[in-house]
Amino acid sequence: MDETSGLWTRCTTPLREQVSDTTWQMWLSAIEPVSYDGSTIVLAVPNAVVRDRVESRFLPLIAQTVSSATGHTVAVHLRISDRPVVELLDAPQLRRSLGGAVTATVAVDGSDSGSLDMGRSDGYVTNAPSGPSAPPSSAPRDRYWAADRPRETAAVSLDRRFTFESFVAASSNRLAHAAAQAVAETPGRSYNPLFIYGDSGLGKTHLLHAIGNYVQENFATRRVLYLTTETFMNDFVDSLRMSTTIAFKRRYRECDVLLIDDVQFMENKEGLQEEFFHTYNDLHGAGKQIVLTSDRPPKSIETLEDRLRSRFMAGLITEVDPPDLETRLAILLKKAEDDHDDIPDDVLQFIATHVKNNIRELEGALIRVTAFASLSREPISLELAERVLADLVSSVEPRRITPQIILDATAASYGFTVDALCGPSRTRPLVTARQVAMYLVRNLTDYSYPAIARVFGGRDHTTVIHAVDKITTHMKERRQLYEQVTDLTVQIRNGT
Repeated sequence: MDETSGLWTRCTTPLREQVSDTTWQMWLSAIEPVSYDGSTIVLAVPNAVVRDRVESRFLPLIAQTVSSATGHTVAVHLRISDRPVVELLDAPQLRRSLGGAVTATVAVDGSDSGSLDMGRSDGYVTNAPSGPSAPPSSAPRDRYWAADRPRETAAVSLDRRFTFESFVAASSNRLAHAAAQAVAETPGRSYNPLFIYGDSGLGKTHLLHAIGNYVQENFATRRVLYLTTETFMNDFVDSLRMSTTIAFKRRYRECDVLLIDDVQFMENKEGLQEEFFHTYNDLHGAGKQIVLTSDRPPKSIETLEDRLRSRFMAGLITEVDPPDLETRLAILLKKAEDDHDDIPDDVLQFIATHVKNNIRELEGALIRVTAFASLSREPISLELAERVLADLVSSVEPRRITPQIILDATAASYGFTVDALCGPSRTRPLVTARQVAMYLVRNLTDYSYPAIARVFGGRDHTTVIHAVDKITTHMKERRQLYEQVTDLTVQIRNGT
């Protein structure tokens, strides 16, 4: 491997961690290194569309990543690859990301080219190649255009782990669970809209994903769109900036099931509320299913327009309450079964008794116990749980924990500044500290993944998900990391 290829190989992993999988596959995965002279790296992209997108959105990120890998400032130049294009672009993804119609000329086997109208809602090739380059009737159709392949319309991918089967239904959430199942089984006919509210960490997002997963598995022709209010807002702003409002409206009004998380973030955003009002009317009038979640009921969302509030209240409004002791025990049992951990009943009872209000914190306490047992090679016992979770037992009045408190504590512990934790640098020790801080914010506060991403410099929320999953896994494998996270948790809880 030459120096140029080796440098780019070192950059791809940290670069990929900072963007969503869709962004990586669509815009960055096809980049190839061309040359590197010590001060400038030249990268090849497949076409002008990708070049313009990378230049406008990702060039600073690439430059920072390459400079971190080399230890000095490196300039990045892009050029269009001279290699022939032989594969059709994924038009639905490209259209969604660009937010508008795009026409691409596609070479087929190096011969005549056809014009692909990516603005068409049906996704068919127009002016398709004819003659010797046309596909035979028996050829796989998706070589040219996979119109019959399920369209992944979700702005945020559905989590396949979140299903109705993996949701623990109990008295605190039974109505919300039953209503969610009803709308999943008969979209647009049962409760429309369905509005689920409750504190963070109680399972609202799980129910949204469960609805989406059920519809996708049982109604092959129904298009499901799950997204956060932040994603809807960002797409709306992009459509205004790029003059692609028609494509924006089409994208959100062509779905059959719209699932929107955290609608309380529409507060104080008049333009966003106006656009969502029309989107809502269009979908509801067409009999399409709408499901919304919030941390409070519609009447308590300040500055929400009355016409939106009245529509939200016209459907079924259901609350998710904090779980009772029996429910907390059931959740812990389900978590232990999913992770194939054999946990004694008295340990589960101990955790469920002392962690009462938040499912995230409940599962986080279980992770701490199982991780410590794995690292120390001790059997899981009540005595071990009492030692590991001593900070939970001794806490009489829980301290109100904010992201800033966690950032300050993590920065001081690892020897960085808060600005560095929230900044773009990708040096290894700093990345670990940043991921630990993200994990702690997720487990010690009620912040959602998108909200945590905003705290850390406006990153993509998938970066936070990756960080939380990574720290959760490595805590069971690396004693030093486990001790760092545990010490920080105790320090933050106690305010020391």
